[in-house]
Amino acid sequence: MSPIALFFGGLLILLAIAGSLLSVRPAVLAAILRFGLPVILGSIGLVMILVGRGGLGFPLLALAVGMFVRARRAQNATRQPGGHSHVRSAALEMELDLDTGAMNGLVLAGSFEGQELDALDEADLMQLHSELAADPESLGLLEAYLDRRMPDWRSGPDMDNDAGLGAAPSSGSMTQKEAYEVLGLAPGASEAEIREAHRRLMKRMHPDAGGTAFLAGRINAAKDVLLRRHG
Repeated sequence: MSPIALFFGGLLILLAIAGSLLSVRPAVLAAILRFGLPVILGSIGLVMILVGRGGLGFPLLALAVGMFVRARRAQNATRQPGGHSHVRSAALEMELDLDTGAMNGLVLAGSFEGQELDALDEADLMQLHSELAADPESLGLLEAYLDRRMPDWRSGPDMDNDAGLGAAPSSGSMTQKEAYEVLGLAPGASEAEIREAHRRLMKRMHPDAGGTAFLAGRINAAKDVLLRRHG
């Protein structure tokens, strides 16, 4: 097979792939290109080697392997170990597993300081809820946790069924370090990865999905802080 035929054959394949990717989300498209391009180059390199064009095939294959290794390293570097999102307030530090949606938290102040929410029984959690009444940010985090662990907790005789569903309190200034922790990313994440992490978190933390206005506000603020770095 001549090099010209290989070139045009590869070009047709690339055009077909490009056409199928037009409707793909940007974050998914970036991942496909990051890993798909080295696969395509490696395949072309192997074909060139098989037809006796090793002078061109071996460099292409080496380039493809290098690109694939760099893509894997970048993927591992931009996700925090365990894939967790962290949101902190004055009295609570919450952790959300990005893969399972499981939520837990550490109490930072009050009667239950130093204890994890998962270790508290229902009576303790309701006492903590009362203690946090004057701290809307911590209260919003706790209510998001309660909605997952005790879906009917708002139906108690002393509870306001609309608790925690109002406007998000002011999140104040957020550092880049905090923003990366909220989105579950490590420094250096690309714009596409920031948008994808934001999308995944909002699917779980939006008030309509069982989250709270405060959590949604923090996630949106984290996205804005990090996207300004790419602006």
